[in-house]
Amino acid sequence: MMNYTTAVRLENAVCSVVRGQPKVIRHVLACMISGGHVLLEDFPGTGKTTLAKAIARTIGGATFKRVQFTPDLLPSDILGVSIFDPRSQDFRFHPGPVFTDILLADEINRASPRTQSALLESMGERQATIEGIKHDLGSIFFVIATQNPVEFRGTYPLPEAQMDRFAMQCTLGYVSAAEEVAILADQTDSHPVDSLSPVATREEIVSLMAAARQVRFSEELRHYVVALVGATRGHPAIQLAASPRASLALMKVSQALAIFEEQDFVTPEMIQAVATDVIAHRILLAPDAKYSGVNARQIVNELIEQIPVPV
Repeated sequence: MMNYTTAVRLENAVCSVVRGQPKVIRHVLACMISGGHVLLEDFPGTGKTTLAKAIARTIGGATFKRVQFTPDLLPSDILGVSIFDPRSQDFRFHPGPVFTDILLADEINRASPRTQSALLESMGERQATIEGIKHDLGSIFFVIATQNPVEFRGTYPLPEAQMDRFAMQCTLGYVSAAEEVAILADQTDSHPVDSLSPVATREEIVSLMAAARQVRFSEELRHYVVALVGATRGHPAIQLAASPRASLALMKVSQALAIFEEQDFVTPEMIQAVATDVIAHRILLAPDAKYSGVNARQIVNELIEQIPVPV
């Protein structure tokens, strides 16, 4: 119950700033609690950066860094670099922004593939190897990356290997007219994220992450997850299918989602709720399917309807 209370405080605090997006906020927070990373892909001005800042401000004691990705950004600008200190006559390591609890990788597709790949090891293994030396990252280390889906000039699409490192890909979308009016009212004098206070400590978040790993996940649901992810393999419209990493992410995110729903076990409905966000960005469509107007999210939604649900 204590874990549920912490999760609700987090969710309510973020929802007070990012209006009209309760489902996406819950999914992003569940992704963080599961130990994964999230890619927010949406149009400019829909609140991607605000969401990242709000999450960071709700956690007391957590460090937050932001990297604005540009074509001239270098891997050392993210990971860090050793600089010669003339006084001590040796090289001193200056850690980059990757050494933080929450990292906002803003417009990640504007950096070169070489710089994008600098995050691969950090996101996959919570460590960074710099000049042959391994550096462990924090126990939270949550990457929130953003990208604009409508701009192609001066951008570099994320490679499939990096897309697979994101546990989820979420979209915010436009809010209703009533919510947009409320947003205008909220920002009459100042931005509401500036007045947001911490509602949970860093230690409570680490406890939430440990509690999520203890949420019961039945043998039947393991088979269901494998069947759902496995259905992408051999599908005529899919050229590159989802890997076992997708199955692991689906299990872990649904376990974290159970905490937000005050349950100590996972249900098939929880898996279905996050399956599209977990699987769709990992698959690559065949050329015929791509040009016929079908997209990955539609295919995953069809598979959710087709795969028998355990009872």
